[in-house]
Amino acid sequence: MVRIYTKTGDKGQTRIIGKRVVDKDDVRVNAYGSVDELNSWVGYTDSQLTEKTAELHAELQEIQQLLFDAGTDLATPADDPKHDYIFDAKSTKWLEGKIDHYTEVAPPVQKFILPGGSQVASALHVARTITRRAEREVVSLQGTAEINKDVLVFINRLSDYFFAVARYANVLEGTEDVLYRNSRPVFR
Repeated sequence: MVRIYTKTGDKGQTRIIGKRVVDKDDVRVNAYGSVDELNSWVGYTDSQLTEKTAELHAELQEIQQLLFDAGTDLATPADDPKHDYIFDAKSTKWLEGKIDHYTEVAPPVQKFILPGGSQVASALHVARTITRRAEREVVSLQGTAEINKDVLVFINRLSDYFFAVARYANVLEGTEDVLYRNSRPVFR
């Protein structure tokens, strides 16, 4: 039997790629941990899709695959002898195409909107905020270690994707976005 526990964590430490042992609150662990949390939330969101939003299933699963790649690159120190980044800019280009499409098919918006609407849209808005936190963690890591810059660009674009796809999910569900009542026109 293979045991999944190592007991390294019993002392507040974990082993990262390259077999280096670091504290569990290490900036690298925080960065890939937030990406892992986001990946789990995307999986949860995918499980909540309805008949009307089922078309999002394949791309949410693709995003989970890409997040796993991003997390792997973040967990790998650049000086690791087996170091080889797996994440590249093609994924960001794919995401930008999705953002552009969803922005075109959703009603134009000039004011800030409140996160919410349908259940799926609400879950996608939570994904957006988790993504923003993950991005802050990746930026912190970038300040202390070399990272794959393509991961940071992707994570930055991913929050835009979740905003756009949340609005599209509301369109699919026939639910209107709720405008922030004190917002002046900001998008033109």
